[in-house]
Amino acid sequence: MTEALNKRLDSRPGIATHQEAPLFTSVDDVSARLAATGYLASPAVATTVFLADRLGKPLLVEGPAGVGKTELAKAVAEVAGARLVRLQCYEGVDESRALYEWNHAKQLLRISAGRDETWDEARTDIFSEEFLLTRPLLTAIRGDDPKVLLIDETDKADVEVEGLLLEVLSDFQVTVPELGTIAATRRPFVVLTSNASRELSEALRRRCLFLHIGFPDEELERRIVRLKVPDLDEALATSVVRVVGALRAMDLRKVPSVAETIDWARTLLALGADTLDETVVRDSLGVLLKHHDDVLKATAKLDLDAV
Repeated sequence: MTEALNKRLDSRPGIATHQEAPLFTSVDDVSARLAATGYLASPAVATTVFLADRLGKPLLVEGPAGVGKTELAKAVAEVAGARLVRLQCYEGVDESRALYEWNHAKQLLRISAGRDETWDEARTDIFSEEFLLTRPLLTAIRGDDPKVLLIDETDKADVEVEGLLLEVLSDFQVTVPELGTIAATRRPFVVLTSNASRELSEALRRRCLFLHIGFPDEELERRIVRLKVPDLDEALATSVVRVVGALRAMDLRKVPSVAETIDWARTLLALGADTLDETVVRDSLGVLLKHHDDVLKATAKLDLDAV
């Protein structure tokens, strides 16, 4: 299946790779190389990463917090030997934080130092590369070195910021009025993450391949725990994953993430626990649950004999 997929992609006209060469040779190659960094990818994740690489499309990854969306971008950067450029989105992030801004303090110093110059001479000088402060979006498309652009928690940014993303992700170029259009000589591998706190625009979604990462199944999560906490007994790792699964099945304000499962496994190792009993679970629930009412509900409903 993988070989057939490779041949179909390679033979399609009009698909230009965004790298000098693809990062990955096959879906299996994605799985193996990500695993070597400590990231265990499901078949769906590995396939979508492979397609994003081959098609030169940004990858939009949605899912609950703590399931490995950001870590996926970091793992791709590591296996590709690429520089990770991260734009952390938040309410109020704007063009000057995402794209570029001018170094106004340095410009004022330059103007003061050249008092005998005409304004036209000074203006030409101060709006040059020397005074340009590049932010993540512009940084990611400049230079010939390989980069992975991580646009993290895109849903936290204001809707207006999506306009900036559309220009960059459509043509991988940025227009700076004083300098002209800056186009990428080597396109970055782009990963956008979202916790779906708000709906992203259809225009942005159309430009991306979509991947939803949910909580892993029991076997995959057990493998993740064993990989991240290798000193944990296998039987205890299985019990940890089953208890976390039982908590996720409850009607809680915030169910445990994969990251919190790993933290709990490390906690049990630090406590020297060999098995899970009511005392150990009760005393360490704060690692998994972060709301008091969730802790009370879990304490009342969790049946260790049933997991």
